[in-house]
Amino acid sequence: MPSPAFLPVRRLSADIAAGRLSPVDLVEDCLTRTERLEPKLQAYVSVHAAEARMAAQAADKAIRSGHRIGPLHGIPIAVKDLVEIEGKVAMGGTAAWKNRIATQTAPLYRKLVAAGMVILGKTHTVEFAYGGWGTNQKLGTPWNPWDATTHRTPGGSSSGTGVAVGARLAPWGIGTDTGGSVRIPASWNGITGLKTTIGRISVAGVLPLSPTLDTPGPIARDVEDAATLFCLLQGADPSDPRTLGHVDCDPWPTLRRGVKGLRLGRLPAPERVGIDAEVLAAYDRSVDCLAALGAEIVDIALPMRMADLGAINGRIMSAEAYAALAELVDDPNAPLDEDVRPRVQAGAIIGSRDYLTALMERERLKRVYTQATKDIDALLTPTTLTPAIPVASIDQNTTPGMATRWVNFLDLCALALPNGFSAGGLPLSLQIVCRGYDEATALRIGWAYQTATEWHENVPPMAA
Repeated sequence: MPSPAFLPVRRLSADIAAGRLSPVDLVEDCLTRTERLEPKLQAYVSVHAAEARMAAQAADKAIRSGHRIGPLHGIPIAVKDLVEIEGKVAMGGTAAWKNRIATQTAPLYRKLVAAGMVILGKTHTVEFAYGGWGTNQKLGTPWNPWDATTHRTPGGSSSGTGVAVGARLAPWGIGTDTGGSVRIPASWNGITGLKTTIGRISVAGVLPLSPTLDTPGPIARDVEDAATLFCLLQGADPSDPRTLGHVDCDPWPTLRRGVKGLRLGRLPAPERVGIDAEVLAAYDRSVDCLAALGAEIVDIALPMRMADLGAINGRIMSAEAYAALAELVDDPNAPLDEDVRPRVQAGAIIGSRDYLTALMERERLKRVYTQATKDIDALLTPTTLTPAIPVASIDQNTTPGMATRWVNFLDLCALALPNGFSAGGLPLSLQIVCRGYDEATALRIGWAYQTATEWHENVPPMAA
């Protein structure tokens, strides 16, 4: 039997159910790999080894005695360090909160535990989750496992979860996405990430960056695992009013239906400017693949450039982040990441009129976009404009979220999945953007693509 670290969750679940795999052995394999690779990768801020082993032993005994809770009983998971667990430190990526003890437990975390899952630990994030490169001056920047010699961007802000899942330290993990923070790490770590629509998954007990835009979501090996975790996490929660009034999404009836008959929008020509040639080549091959599977590819015109939409998204982020963090970021003695501090402080000059105007413009442009794309089922784009770049070459005044921020601004959902490699062996990624609350279609398209390709099955050299 291969190391369970390299198996998708559905296979792990089946092996546990059949008695071929014990949760104890599975968790021990993850912890052993973490002990070996973590000194280099720095995916975790804390590894809950003792608790994980106890939980695995309890799951094993329950399952062997006929008390299996469900298909995820005994499955391990990594959780981003924005998710609060009562009594444990929740730093939110900042050294200023290194002693901050959570006084509540996030409902999404309770769902993981109620399903019998084993929490391996809390993963690194960019400070306050404000940044797409994945760097953190004070607490450390995780190492992208696809290059053993050059420290490359892991993607942010869910940098640690992306690295942990990409390097096979954990089968899957929890991220959050305000402007690309699930999809960018998925892109650069060669894995799959689902940006959910606001209100699908409760943000209660998740440290906020921008309440208007924040969305938790799964980071997984493949589409089917992402769909499984999405289904577990979604649902109404009285402590997050935006989750109320939505009918839960069930992707399973249509997941394996294929793409024949679907109309998929092609990236408009003006949006191709500035994208790396290898990224574009992989993107074009992906579009051709979906066309060969039966999808109709159509050209569309967007009402605004993605970069312009993303810029308004950035103003909302800064305004809301500064409102919550002003006292801390304006304290010159606070031990903050000096790349992140000015991003938050930029919100100080955004007045109430400008902020409210941005929110109203968001609602108007959501309607305009809906009209412009009413005849397509999804828009296909690259997830990131380049492969992962060396950390030493980052311009912190820029963002890698040019293809992702606009999705949050328009309150859409999107799936990022591997679609090739650069000549240097770095993963590339396709983004499937669908209407808000239509995660089922994004997952359906992604499943069809992954069934026809093998990019998602590749393993980083450092993880082998």
